[in-house]
Amino acid sequence: MDYFLQSLIDGASLGSIYALVALAIGLVFGILRLINFTQSDYITYSAYALIVPSAAATPVLFIGNWPAALMLVAVLSIGLLLALATERFAFRSIRNVEPEILLISSFAVSYLLQHVLMAVYSTRPKSIPIGNWLGEPVTFMAFRVPLIQLVTLGVTGAFLTILVLVLRFTEFGIKVRAAAENYRMARLLGVRANVVIAGSFAISGLIGATVALLLVAQTGSLDIFMGVMPVIIAFFATVIGGMGSLVGAVLGGFLVGMVSQLLQAYLPGEAREFRDAFLFAFTILILIVRPNGLIPSSTAGQRT
Repeated sequence: MDYFLQSLIDGASLGSIYALVALAIGLVFGILRLINFTQSDYITYSAYALIVPSAAATPVLFIGNWPAALMLVAVLSIGLLLALATERFAFRSIRNVEPEILLISSFAVSYLLQHVLMAVYSTRPKSIPIGNWLGEPVTFMAFRVPLIQLVTLGVTGAFLTILVLVLRFTEFGIKVRAAAENYRMARLLGVRANVVIAGSFAISGLIGATVALLLVAQTGSLDIFMGVMPVIIAFFATVIGGMGSLVGAVLGGFLVGMVSQLLQAYLPGEAREFRDAFLFAFTILILIVRPNGLIPSSTAGQRT
């Protein structure tokens, strides 16, 4: 029982990462019907901003030896600015095209951003030893949990709480929910599309930067493709939860994290390398039973 509960705690920590990324994907999809795979680049670029510049390095995206608080603000700014830049220069002019074209465009933009980063830093993984103290175990009841897992759960909870308050009690949040419910009617009633869509991208950029910090604190390393797998799995989580449903995206993220960790814990040793295959089979099974997801959105069809 203790091993099972320990696996659940590990799964909740992993699931919180997926929940954040799924929330970012669901937020943009709810308004623009865009499955934004450049979300992976918001994560990667924000993480690479932690690299300390050297004499031979190109001083693009570097932060340097700044205090931790200032570094945090700078990393969040990278994610925010990159998200706003992709919305303004890559997606704004084609936002009224078919969703399939938007999807292809997001792949193209992501591919371009990956190769820009590759040209600057190469494909060699890099070590970033920050937050080593977060790896220290904390005794919680009968369990020993790495502090980073508690921090991840706390950050996710805080982010979700703040976002719920923003969406429910601020003018911007009301406009976002109105646009997600009926985009055309919201515009007819005076909602400025550019502001709402740019704001949604800004939130997704901040989420990407937050996930980058959590991933780097967990692994202590950087990789050009570090944002790709979390976004792919978070996309599956969004589909499981229900495309267009923010609550469903969060639920799907936690569910995928839990299942992934339980598979890692209980699969036979020789089968663990196929964990992702089992995870995707689990996704297919859910969609067979619930084709529209666990919490389907009434606006999951074409944008009106």
